Amino acid sequence: MEIIKIKNLSVKYNEHLAIKNINLNITSGEYVCLVGKNGSGKSTLLKAITGLIKKETGNIEFKIAKSDVAYLAQNNMTDENFPATAKEIIMTGLQKHHIKPFYTKANYSELEDIAKKLKIENIINKKIGALSGGQRQRVLLARTLISNPKILLLDEPCSGLDSMTIKSFYNILDELHKTTNITIIMATHDLQNITNPNIRIVALEQEIVFDGNINDFKNQEQTNGHQ
Repeated sequence: MEIIKIKNLSVKYNEHLAIKNINLNITSGEYVCLVGKNGSGKSTLLKAITGLIKKETGNIEFKIAKSDVAYLAQNNMTDENFPATAKEIIMTGLQKHHIKPFYTKANYSELEDIAKKLKIENIINKKIGALSGGQRQRVLLARTLISNPKILLLDEPCSGLDSMTIKSFYNILDELHKTTNITIIMATHDLQNITNPNIRIVALEQEIVFDGNINDFKNQEQTNGHQ
């Protein structure tokens, strides 16, 4: 089932056309990676989907509630001196869904479940400043997931992390996708660390220049690199 339909989408920053004439349909349960050079429009497309920036032309149609879309922004690392535990930060992901100013037993049960999935059970009571970059990023991912979204948007989630941490983070995303069938749309430049053969690649150069399987994309890139 298609859950996002993007038709003839263009976005401008002042007079600069960041993306133009994007036509893209996303199906429930897909894992999509947006790739391209800096300035190719990856982050712009994600922000347009979330509604953080206005579109110049075109249309984005959702087949689900917008509240079911979660977004982890680029460089969304919490201030190391922020006086909160990982658990407290994760639970703030529920605030916009809560009318009552307290959390339920079901909320804490969900916290435990997500902590196990993301392998952060042993750090949820630690201050955020005491965690490594990779641990903080998993905490922020947990905050986006605790409201049980149907779509997860990630903008360069491994920016600034080392190769081993990046591989670990992607393995967690693979397992999450496999076990929950959540739809993932991720902007990344780390394809060398991605081993999942079922990922769909959408390559951007303001427009879509490739849309297909990751192995086909890598083969094309390798062929072009040897020409």
